[in-house]
Amino acid sequence: MINVLLADDHSLVRTGIKVILERSPDIRVVGEASDGKETLDQYRAIHPDVGGLDISMPNMDGVETTKSLLDIDPRAQVLILTMFPERQYAVRALKAGALGYITKGTSTAELHNAVRSVAARKRFLSEEGIDAVTTRLLAGGPGASLIENLSDRELQVLCMIARGRRIVEIAEELGLGAKTVETYRGRLLRKLGLRNNADICRFAYDNALVEY
Repeated sequence: MINVLLADDHSLVRTGIKVILERSPDIRVVGEASDGKETLDQYRAIHPDVGGLDISMPNMDGVETTKSLLDIDPRAQVLILTMFPERQYAVRALKAGALGYITKGTSTAELHNAVRSVAARKRFLSEEGIDAVTTRLLAGGPGASLIENLSDRELQVLCMIARGRRIVEIAEELGLGAKTVETYRGRLLRKLGLRNNADICRFAYDNALVEY
């Protein structure tokens, strides 16, 4: 039996994934968490075989939580389950130590296979993840080296702005204050040498961080 800890800040999403996972007789969801801190607490308490983490969570996102889990247990096996298809998220998740990366639009069979692969310490990537790694190996956009200097949260805010989200919407979705989001925006503008949201959109498109 593969014991899974699910982490997603939307309870309905967790419930749906749990139902799908437990259709397989060899997979069982033994814990749930709504943010990064709760994920770490749950992991310490139940020591699951696989941590299924969303990218976008309050307090600590999925990439940051992956890093922290591996600090707690270097053998932690993490599968990222996300709505974000952007290539850079997949690259960062894998660099952080995640063994798997799939989007929530994947098939039931692929989700089951992803959990089994990660439980067996084998890497599993959806098409988006494979595309991300291939793109990274081939080259990357003109701002690839600049993107490396962004924190995970700064990258997240950049992509959300490029998709047309307002500061208040980003703050609500990430569980942050609007002033905090403005601070992240200011930092990424300085790091990337950009002036405004139009520049952010252009940079994101040029570097394949979001789709047209």
